Amino acid sequence: MNDSEKKILRDLAKRVAEIAALPVMAERKKLWKLHNSLRGTRPMILVFPEGSWAELLPQDALKCEGEEARGIERYLRHQIYTYEHFDSDNMIDGEFQVNKVIRNSGWGLEAKWHFSNEPGGARGFDPVILSPEDLGKIKCPVVEHNEVETKKNLAQMQDLFGDILAVRLRGITHLSFHLMSLYTSWRGLDRVMLDMYEEPQMLHDAMSLLEEGNREMVRQFVDQNLLDINNDSTYHSSGGYGWTDELPAVGFDPDHVRPCDMWSSAEAQELAQVSPEMHAEFSLAYENRLLAPFGLNGYGCCEDLTRKLEYVFRIPKIRRISISPWANVDVCAEKLKGKYIFSWKPHPAHLVGNFDSGKIRQYIQHAVDVAKVNGCVLEMILKDTHTCERHPERFDQWTKIAREIVSSVV
Repeated sequence: MNDSEKKILRDLAKRVAEIAALPVMAERKKLWKLHNSLRGTRPMILVFPEGSWAELLPQDALKCEGEEARGIERYLRHQIYTYEHFDSDNMIDGEFQVNKVIRNSGWGLEAKWHFSNEPGGARGFDPVILSPEDLGKIKCPVVEHNEVETKKNLAQMQDLFGDILAVRLRGITHLSFHLMSLYTSWRGLDRVMLDMYEEPQMLHDAMSLLEEGNREMVRQFVDQNLLDINNDSTYHSSGGYGWTDELPAVGFDPDHVRPCDMWSSAEAQELAQVSPEMHAEFSLAYENRLLAPFGLNGYGCCEDLTRKLEYVFRIPKIRRISISPWANVDVCAEKLKGKYIFSWKPHPAHLVGNFDSGKIRQYIQHAVDVAKVNGCVLEMILKDTHTCERHPERFDQWTKIAREIVSSVV
């Protein structure tokens, strides 16, 4: 980075530090801890623009030129934009995280993708697992920490931001298991659906291999002391923060973090249209064993879990459950009550087409009312917004509506 880029980044870091020091951030931290312990006083609001960031902060809004500097600039500007535009409960904690350089050798198989020439276009692929014999190609990833590169990166960021932000070295903080996503990228979703009837043993064998491979990776993380505590602003499951006083577990050693000190999660979006019984048999049975060692767990993403909640409730130490835009909020609220975090994902499509504030207000109001009647611990997380059709103000308007509704409930 040249001196000009360093000045740009340091000035942005100073603004982030100012925001982090505001009393509202300490208040949000307190609210998140109560919320995650099922003692929240009101619904929480989070906004993650994801794909829409390209429209909220386009490339020409960046001042730095180098790729590394632009990446850091984008990260800092995202935090500032979030605070200045969204009336949400997003946290700005005044930390700059440097991730340990951790690599793994892969699973011995690579999905064969065919990418579109259109930006953001669909992709196709060729299956690489065609028969039960091909399962022998699956290998357990070998984990390796590059300490030299990690120390170099940490020193660089301490030199750049150490007097402004809390530069913090982080290990593995976001642990989430995606067995079905991985396997369908090798076998094919249509084929996996048929395998449940025609080749059930093959599918069970595949899931067993992926369960064991993931368990072995966690073991390597523990043995190499690569796990890091995530009871903070770490993004958890498919949305939500990890702030809680319930973690770490008794006997915690900050120099040697254990699975029982951490949040973890899993999902199986590919099984959205599969029966509850098959979802439990071919996915949850394996995910449950992987999640069991962790202190608190989350489950789900965009799959509709309305009919599957009885099985989800059996996950060890389950706390956060994703209620997707396609779920029945009335039924889910009645089942979740106040025993789990109702992690509701409002429909991102409301930010495209005709932005109908009245319809959005009615939609959010209904979910909040149903959650209140059933004593639910509600969080609403606006995410998966791949576009806002170049109307960034729609995010501001959406969060303003949500805040007005939440404020009227308290």
